[in-house]
Amino acid sequence: MLSELRVQHFAIIDDLTLRFAPGLNVFSGETGAGKSIVIEALGFVLGARGDVSLIKDGATKMNVQATFFSNILPDTLRKQYGLAADQFTLRRELDNKGKNKAFIEGRAVTVAALAQIGQALVDFHGQHDHQSLLHASVHLLLLDQFAKHEKLVSQVAKAWQTVQQIQAKLDAVRLSAQEKERLLDMSQYQLDEIERVAPKLGEDGDLEQALPKLKHAGKLLEFAAEAYENLYEAESSATARVGKASRALTAMAELDETLAPLAENVNSALITLEDAASTLGSYKDDLDVDENTLDKMLERHEKIKRLKLKYGPEISDILRTADELRARIDNLKHADEHEQDLLAELALARKELLKLAQDLHEKRLKAADKLAAQITTQIKPLGFNQVRFSVAVDMDEENITSTGADKVEFLFSPNPGQALRPLKNIASGGEISRVMLGLKTVLASTVPVMVFDEVDAGIGGETGWLVGEKLHTCSIGRQVLCVTHLAQVAAQADQNFHVIKQADKNSTHVTITVLTGDKLTAEIARMLGGGDAKSAAYSHAKELLAQAQRKKS
Repeated sequence: MLSELRVQHFAIIDDLTLRFAPGLNVFSGETGAGKSIVIEALGFVLGARGDVSLIKDGATKMNVQATFFSNILPDTLRKQYGLAADQFTLRRELDNKGKNKAFIEGRAVTVAALAQIGQALVDFHGQHDHQSLLHASVHLLLLDQFAKHEKLVSQVAKAWQTVQQIQAKLDAVRLSAQEKERLLDMSQYQLDEIERVAPKLGEDGDLEQALPKLKHAGKLLEFAAEAYENLYEAESSATARVGKASRALTAMAELDETLAPLAENVNSALITLEDAASTLGSYKDDLDVDENTLDKMLERHEKIKRLKLKYGPEISDILRTADELRARIDNLKHADEHEQDLLAELALARKELLKLAQDLHEKRLKAADKLAAQITTQIKPLGFNQVRFSVAVDMDEENITSTGADKVEFLFSPNPGQALRPLKNIASGGEISRVMLGLKTVLASTVPVMVFDEVDAGIGGETGWLVGEKLHTCSIGRQVLCVTHLAQVAAQADQNFHVIKQADKNSTHVTITVLTGDKLTAEIARMLGGGDAKSAAYSHAKELLAQAQRKKS
């Protein structure tokens, strides 16, 4: 679970520390109070995109730290990031120059490392995520996520890529004679341009390091000679004077042993000076002031720079381009010989792709039935008495892509006698939100923390109470964080946070407090329409809280 979250200088938050309870943690407050900012801050520390515009006005950086307690973190991640204990801390900061710093237990890591751990710990559902259910392309991704057959999906993608590469080679060999000659000339010209320069890996870095020294070789030699003479060669050089002092102090130490440390220090200084003089002498002797050498290095640096502009930002990209050009030239020169071989190779590759796509289709069909059954079980208690939910998987062998040959679509019927239709054509906003809640519950079954930012959009009344029940049920044995506007949801929380935005002439900031007792009742009443302790809303709030307590017990 998420034990603690500290947020500093994030958006309109100054410095805020929140401690979370197991179970359902709910954030409520007026519209625009900043409830979702806490969710954004948690996402930031778990690797989500950070923007310098989120740094609070007047601050130079923002910082978010999250402490987790989890005994189900995969052993591979524990070993990779040295997490021996179940409790550990993640931290991330971003300064106003766009520089990120990330830490796990105080050890510097990449932001990607935070994201990797975050994916194993927290599942986020944002305010607009339910809209993604209106797009059939997302349905395929969700089905594959549920089925956990990533290896087969990856094999299909690789096989499809192989088919594309062979087809490209075949298209190349089937070019007209004139087009082949044009491509051959252009490819040979580009390869010759690279091979004339023949850049080597790391050479650009060596040149950039050496050129400043060569450009200033004359002045460096003059200064080095002067420094060397002052250190070593002149009769009054530093080493000569310190040497005399060292010998004198050594003699004095033999007469007064209290001077021994001082004599030793001066002798050490002498050794250091002599080492510096020796190093400076070697540097001076190695300096090359030959103008021809400098001109040649400048010319080579410019040639490599031009190649980088044309063929890639790094020398490795240039060398890779050269290899690709050699392969292309070979294909073009031996086009007729290669065509039959490529046709045979393409047939085998397509056969392999079709087999993998068929295997994937069979697995998706089985997974679709299981996913539909589990989602139906999850959403039935959310106000759908006779709901039907299905996952259609249709295969088109003639149109295989990198994701296979399947078109996947969620079908939905919320009412008896109503035919199954695409979710996007039949479901209302409230129904979509409830389906997403069921889907998230199924897909995040192994994730210890679930975050819902206004999953109750478009819902009210009795359905709101049912959604609150589902959220509380989801939180048993794990932790749920939820931003809500519904009193029916807030009343069922194990811990309630109240978010208030305050502003003065110079700044805006957020305060968040934990509500209990009369203050909690008053907040539930506000969400129901407001009123004092004698109002109907206040009485209703007390009833909701009592009902929730009875359910929990």
